[in-house]
Amino acid sequence: MKPTASNVLLVFPRFNPHSFWSLRGVLDVVRVRCPCPPLGLITLAALLPQTWNFRLIDRNAEELTDDDLDWADVVMTGGMLPQQPDTLHVIELCRARNIPVAVGGPDATSSPHVYARANFRVLGETEAVIEQLTEVLTSGATTAVIEAEKYTADVTKTPIPRFDLLKTGYYRYIGVQFSRGCPFNCEFCDIIELYGRVPRTKTNEQMLAELDALHRLGYRGHVDFVDDNLIGNKKSLRRFLPALKQWQKERGYPFKFSTEASINLSDDAELLRMMREANFFMIFVGIESPNPDTLVLMQKKQNTRRSLAESIHRIYAAGIVVIGGFVMGFDDESDGVSQSMIECVKATSIPLSVVGLLIALPNTQLSRRLKKEGRLFENYEYVKIDDDYQCSMSMNFTPVRSRRDILADYTTVLQSIYHPAAYFERVRRVGRMLDRSGLSGQMAFKWSELIKLARVVWHMGVRSADVRRQFWATLADCAWHNPRALEQAIYMMAFYLHHGRFSRVIIAEIARYVEAIDAGKWKAPPVMPAAAAARPRPVAPLAAEALPTA
Repeated sequence: MKPTASNVLLVFPRFNPHSFWSLRGVLDVVRVRCPCPPLGLITLAALLPQTWNFRLIDRNAEELTDDDLDWADVVMTGGMLPQQPDTLHVIELCRARNIPVAVGGPDATSSPHVYARANFRVLGETEAVIEQLTEVLTSGATTAVIEAEKYTADVTKTPIPRFDLLKTGYYRYIGVQFSRGCPFNCEFCDIIELYGRVPRTKTNEQMLAELDALHRLGYRGHVDFVDDNLIGNKKSLRRFLPALKQWQKERGYPFKFSTEASINLSDDAELLRMMREANFFMIFVGIESPNPDTLVLMQKKQNTRRSLAESIHRIYAAGIVVIGGFVMGFDDESDGVSQSMIECVKATSIPLSVVGLLIALPNTQLSRRLKKEGRLFENYEYVKIDDDYQCSMSMNFTPVRSRRDILADYTTVLQSIYHPAAYFERVRRVGRMLDRSGLSGQMAFKWSELIKLARVVWHMGVRSADVRRQFWATLADCAWHNPRALEQAIYMMAFYLHHGRFSRVIIAEIARYVEAIDAGKWKAPPVMPAAAAARPRPVAPLAAEALPTA
């Protein structure tokens, strides 16, 4: 490596394209390459010395070429667990060319031993160790592990991400971040392990400066607040939303926002009003299970002692669409879980209900408990029958109930909620409930959005024989009963382009999975031995360690 890492190649690894979250079916129709860009890497680029040169390659949208690698003095990569295979591939590409490579991000932080072949491992939040990382990259060191003290990064000092590195036309939306951490204590969640339970927030000035930067670059349309729980720090959010509303109003509402929040948002009418006025139009809510006992077991007590349907309907009444997350495979599930989940989805009227199988993520309360109980598999890899099996996050542990029965219930839920008649009926119900009155300024259409919506209408209303009738019936129903919600209705229907059809792919793969179980061709992997419980301790910051031989 050169004395100064003047050319930094940022490589965002590929996600599995065959998943509920890839949105492939929608993206192909609206003609964009992937959902959103790598906010972490462009923030890292802003933290490093600005005299260096940066180049970003998102392998979800473009190819990493030999020219890119030849240009680089150092490669920086990393991401989440679903990106692990491609992250390791990128590391090997760099090793073969003798290019120093640094890896960071949530998965490297949770499982640093997996990335031992990287020259540099950055564990935790980079803001807290950026000076050490810069020193390593300029010192001529060939290897180091740099670990940040947990939950100490001061996000009020995080610079504006390098949005200028993005090819914004590749993406359906752009992400920004207001806060890190979540006050709750869900057993299966790794957010509280990575970022803590005391949410830290940026200042109003920081956030508006980030939006100004995007606006100056000419970007308009969908912006996602990637916070794992936007309302984790309500006090800071209450200070921010009026400023965000004013910023939007002064510029003619160039952005519409989405985010993720806990269901107790529905208890706060004032906060819902403020989000509505700032032009939030969609929220992901983790519902997980309709069973109160299951919610208590997973320590998601904020979802208990309430009517889930009434809570979700209050969010609709604020004019905001809800995407719901559900999980199957918890210990106390009974044989009736599929019917109760189907009834919950119907009662809440959530069209896009993303149902997954439970996985014990590395370094979580759940994985530690399952390991202690002798039920956690040795590897955190997705469970597969063969290399073609792509079911979303299958159970990497021995469940209490029969695995086969859980898969059967999972199939029943997917078949029911993603049947076209059921899905579009939920869209019609939400289309009538969404209160979009008094939002004329916020509803100003952007040409880029109109073109995307027109492509959805053409594809679903003309080309797609399987849903054409449902599409026009739903569009007509919304136009008649609540025309102000037409844009949201089209968005909800557009999701079916991917999720409806992908659910059928998963159902077919589960049938193969069950067939393999019945035929004795699938055997559970060995469970993790007690000696493997402790997370490997990293070498102290800046200390060298021997790299494995190639």
